[in-house]
Amino acid sequence: MRNKFIIFFVIFLTGCTSNMKPTDFKNQKPRLIIEEYLSGNVKAWGVLQNRSGKVTRQFKADLNGNWDGSILTLNEKFYWNDGEEQTRKWIIKKLDENNYEGTASDVVGKAKGFSYGPAFKFEYVLLVPVKGKNIKIKFDDWIFLQDERVAINRATMTKFGIKVAELTVMFVKN
Repeated sequence: MRNKFIIFFVIFLTGCTSNMKPTDFKNQKPRLIIEEYLSGNVKAWGVLQNRSGKVTRQFKADLNGNWDGSILTLNEKFYWNDGEEQTRKWIIKKLDENNYEGTASDVVGKAKGFSYGPAFKFEYVLLVPVKGKNIKIKFDDWIFLQDERVAINRATMTKFGIKVAELTVMFVKN
């Protein structure tokens, strides 16, 4: 019985992890250069889904980015359908052609970013307010450029390695 439990647990854990890597997209087009795409004004619309896939919240957002040649400063303002408004200011440093690191006031430590082809992956831990407390949630955030104006974002949120929610966002650059 113990061996069956171990096998089930290993299958469960490997089923919860993504085998997708940023380098899987390195030769694909169009190329997403995140500091260029997020410079200026970008509009976003998104849905938050619980772990079973039910949409629990929706939002629209205004993003405004400024690239100074090495640092992208990105101001985000979220308007949730329940009336809540949130802001976040990202400071994203380009380390080399494919690697980035970012910080924000509600991010624990540093976010790690990876850019290849049309894909940008951002990994970070966010302090998410839930019932008056901040809970640490790990984000596995993927942005895929569709054309020069449109990008689609898919984020998986986990706690203790277990998926708790997903976020789907559409970006449109003005």
